[in-house]
Amino acid sequence: MEKIKIKPQAFPGPMPVVVVGATVDGKPNYLAVAWISRVNFSPPMIGIALGKSHHTNKGIREHGEFSVSVPGAELMEAVDYAGLVSGMKTDKSGLFEAFYGELRHAPMVRECPLTMECRVVQTVDLPASEFIIGEIVGVYSEERFLTEGKPDMEKIDPFVLSMPDNNYWRLGEAIGKAWQSGREYQP
Repeated sequence: MEKIKIKPQAFPGPMPVVVVGATVDGKPNYLAVAWISRVNFSPPMIGIALGKSHHTNKGIREHGEFSVSVPGAELMEAVDYAGLVSGMKTDKSGLFEAFYGELRHAPMVRECPLTMECRVVQTVDLPASEFIIGEIVGVYSEERFLTEGKPDMEKIDPFVLSMPDNNYWRLGEAIGKAWQSGREYQP
């Protein structure tokens, strides 16, 4: 099959949708984010790319802290709303129930099955975005979302964003085991 060149705005695949929280002007503010990735194993770090104009960035810069909360699919509409409206014009502090761990300026979303509080390690200035790297200080969940003490994606029921078609999707079935499924593969 012949490959054809397409626009460079392609993405390598669906991206997990999360809610990033920060204290801005003394109250919790939330933003829907899909440009997120784990970037270091030990210490555990996560990276988020936020457009420079987002209100949430102000709080992250001021306090050096943020949260990442992984919503279940039932929160899709509320999470999408958090990304549609700006905290500069709309008070989003009551959109979710906030709770705090060790960090005082990283409001996590109680309704989300998996949450993380992060301390900023580095910010990379990009042309349109800031790539913020945070060390994961604490991770919180509930027993009902765990299997053998580990987050269970089937129980969490996260959703992903595909671009450039801008659709949300639920995860499908597990198709293999990482670092194991290819052991018997013969090229």
